[in-house]
Amino acid sequence: MRHLMSARFLSTAFFSLGALVLSLVLPQGAGAQNFQTAAPTAILMDADSHAVLFEKNADELTAPASMAKTMTAEVVFNEIKNGRLSFDSTFTVSENAWRKGGGGSGGSSMFAQVNSTIRLEDLLRGLIVQSGNDAAIAIAEGIAGTEESFSRLMNERARAIGLTKSTFRNATGYGHPEQKATARDLAKLAIYIIETYPDLYKIFGEREFTWNKIRQQNRNPLLGMDIGADGLKTGNIDEAGYGLIGSAVQNGQRLILVVNGLKSAKDRANESRKLLDWGFRAFESRELFAEGQVVGEAQVFGGSKRSLPLVSRKAIRVLVPRGESERVTARIIYTGPLKAPVQKGTEVARLQVNRGDMQALEMPLYASEDIQEGTLSQRALDGLLEFGTGWVRRAFSSVIERI
Repeated sequence: MRHLMSARFLSTAFFSLGALVLSLVLPQGAGAQNFQTAAPTAILMDADSHAVLFEKNADELTAPASMAKTMTAEVVFNEIKNGRLSFDSTFTVSENAWRKGGGGSGGSSMFAQVNSTIRLEDLLRGLIVQSGNDAAIAIAEGIAGTEESFSRLMNERARAIGLTKSTFRNATGYGHPEQKATARDLAKLAIYIIETYPDLYKIFGEREFTWNKIRQQNRNPLLGMDIGADGLKTGNIDEAGYGLIGSAVQNGQRLILVVNGLKSAKDRANESRKLLDWGFRAFESRELFAEGQVVGEAQVFGGSKRSLPLVSRKAIRVLVPRGESERVTARIIYTGPLKAPVQKGTEVARLQVNRGDMQALEMPLYASEDIQEGTLSQRALDGLLEFGTGWVRRAFSSVIERI
């Protein structure tokens, strides 16, 4: 059963028994979401807190084009991290990879020669810096035998890291009726890569790569703008328009943006920069809970204690627009009551924080202490209480989710 529990939310919070949510008014900008972009789909996120600063049709499924190569890269990075591949692993460029992705294919290419053997390190640069379709297909075939089989790995990894709506059908980003992604999922993917593979991520920021005596510039227009950009990937096919997954760091803060559906490369560059400039300028960070501070409590069934304090492993901050005010609400969601025993450090709940109607961030919450199994009499009493009150909580549950 999903419960929404209230917690003490700084000194200005109030507790509403019926709604079971926390409410807080911070000095922040009610006009934040009034920012306008020409991009049909867009999202801007803070990488550290995962807070959403702006979104527009962020859950709409669209063709990712070559931005799908970011998912291809994640599969490879995961193989390297787990020791199944290394930079020195070699792959053969098949005739299929050469014909579908080579220089004569009409798409972006690393210009690899047919039947040549190439180190994975070079193929990764061909994939990421040059957006080579031949590199993508060679990698897919080398890892999984066929591009179709590799796409199944892409989807397995996508689900494993929390991409809930996107579906991948090839390693290149070529148009496919079932290959769709959301801006939110692509932003999550970017953050995951940056956090999980910091050394490998650096390839996304390389400005150029030369292969087969052909020097190509990185297609990411943000890299040349002197705004702290260091990745990630562009995309463009007729059905999708021009898109970009981007990342930039200023004054220790990293922002992630995704745009898609723009009419030209110039529009893509301009709208991406506009979003990043606005994000860095218009927001400030506010700490809601310090690292290790008790955020709230969860009910426990059959334990030595009936409640369990919940904490976060890092400070919980929300980015708020400067200079105005807006209602911020937060709620703790968990499946419960928790059944004893519960081990300290176990993730047992999640904290959702909303700015107005927009979910600003979602963070895991952990058990702050061990809860041992209770005595027989304690378990019997909890059983009676659960029997008598369970129907009340079930009735609340159907209302709470609509708040």
